Amino acid sequence: MDWTGISRTTVLCLSLGFCVSSNALAAPTDAQCDARSNDTQSLLLECVQQKSLWKHLSVFQSIADQNPGKNGHGNRDTGTPGYKASAQYVAALMRQAGYTVTVQSYNWTDFNVDGEPIFRTAARSYTLSQDWFVARLSGSGTVTAPVQPVGRNGAAAGDESISGCSPADFTNFVPGHIALVQRGSCGFDTEVENAEAAGAVAVVICNSAGTSGEAGGKERSDGGAFRAMLVDTANIPVAGVVSYALGAELARQYGAGSPTEAHLDIRTRRTSDVDYNVIADSPFGDAGKIVVVDAHLDSIYGAGMLDNASGSTTILEIALKMAHTKTQNRLRYIWFGGEELGLLGSHYYTRNLSQKDLHRIVFDIDVDVTATPNFDILVADPANAFNVERFPPNVVRNSRVGNRDFADYFRSAGILSRNARFGNDGTDSNAFSLVGVPDSGILTQQDCCKKYWEVDLWGGFPGDYEGKVPGFGGACVDKPDRWCDNLSNNDPFVLEFVSKAVAAVTLKLSNDPSLKGIAPE
Repeated sequence: MDWTGISRTTVLCLSLGFCVSSNALAAPTDAQCDARSNDTQSLLLECVQQKSLWKHLSVFQSIADQNPGKNGHGNRDTGTPGYKASAQYVAALMRQAGYTVTVQSYNWTDFNVDGEPIFRTAARSYTLSQDWFVARLSGSGTVTAPVQPVGRNGAAAGDESISGCSPADFTNFVPGHIALVQRGSCGFDTEVENAEAAGAVAVVICNSAGTSGEAGGKERSDGGAFRAMLVDTANIPVAGVVSYALGAELARQYGAGSPTEAHLDIRTRRTSDVDYNVIADSPFGDAGKIVVVDAHLDSIYGAGMLDNASGSTTILEIALKMAHTKTQNRLRYIWFGGEELGLLGSHYYTRNLSQKDLHRIVFDIDVDVTATPNFDILVADPANAFNVERFPPNVVRNSRVGNRDFADYFRSAGILSRNARFGNDGTDSNAFSLVGVPDSGILTQQDCCKKYWEVDLWGGFPGDYEGKVPGFGGACVDKPDRWCDNLSNNDPFVLEFVSKAVAAVTLKLSNDPSLKGIAPE
């Protein structure tokens, strides 16, 4: 679809087949919506309004602007005053609305790279932040050694046998070499741990062909470099993630009998800091059957308006509009910290619940990016996660109800949705999957690159989902040198209709008696 000369609202009405109006006749005021019980879908959805959503999103922008980082740009990153102010804003509104609010603090490891890291071979030197990144929590060191892909003795990159997820992948690995591992079906920490145990002096993580590429695992299809986020500290230098093309070439050279010798020089520094999750419990519903609705509140490299003040705004507005709504299951809203650094807040939360409290959680709805201008509508199905084999067997089966609820709502509204190919990787629902809690979620995409078949489904343009649209390589999210994920990087119309979808699913699951959680069937 060509959007030239057509208004944004008209385009969305055409591509979606319906229109959402914030100016409907006799629409209740925001104050009326906050005060009443919105216990039916029609009542709730007429109260999820663009004006109020945009007001909250604008506050997050103001918070970022009032708390600039060292570079002078607005900042809400983990560990910054902007993040703490964002948490205080959410907590105050939720307390005023009658929720029981807990600000959960936890320790995390801050990570800094000293000097100018080096990654080079005899053929070329690789540019930091363009060709490669230093993995978060990488170890320090200077090494010069051959690069050896793990697995079947030099199998080509793209073969899952070189993922490094199993110690068996390192059977023929030569101690003292640099291990080349591919983003696979397990976390980066597992790959690095296996490489260290096999005697690798460093690790180079390469992207896999045609899969996610953005920090934290969100989907992008250009196969480019992105920053790997380790949860546990490594003892050896870790470069990652390099592009699939570079990984394939290094693997090809090894397979041809002429392994590439690489030089890595990485100096890192770690300090301890405190981070926060904001947890708000409704007074209504069965405390033994809790539905969690979560979004990550932190940004990375700036204001983080699309990723993820948009999702944080969505669940904040739903919580305020359901503050006086009685439900069968109890609703718990959580704004997590540290998601961009490796799901730190959600992992801390799920891993520190008692077994009794864990069994009370019957479902998790994750809301990560809800206002993408050149959008897709993707449902985060754990069945498609890269590490799905690590989930307890109930997770995929019992998550289907949430996936169906999202699909049913979008279908009823005349909007096409698809289950995301990346499952729930790199977003906080993955932490719930790992401990056995069924989950679903929503994502409207980010970065690059939207394909022609996606344009056929949702309209818009090929290329960037946000940032420079139309265009390629001009997106804003998670980029350390662009600082453009600001309010203007969000579409208010998309924010409204996606927030309505999340509201509908939240209301439905909060009254669904069939939810099983991690309890055996």
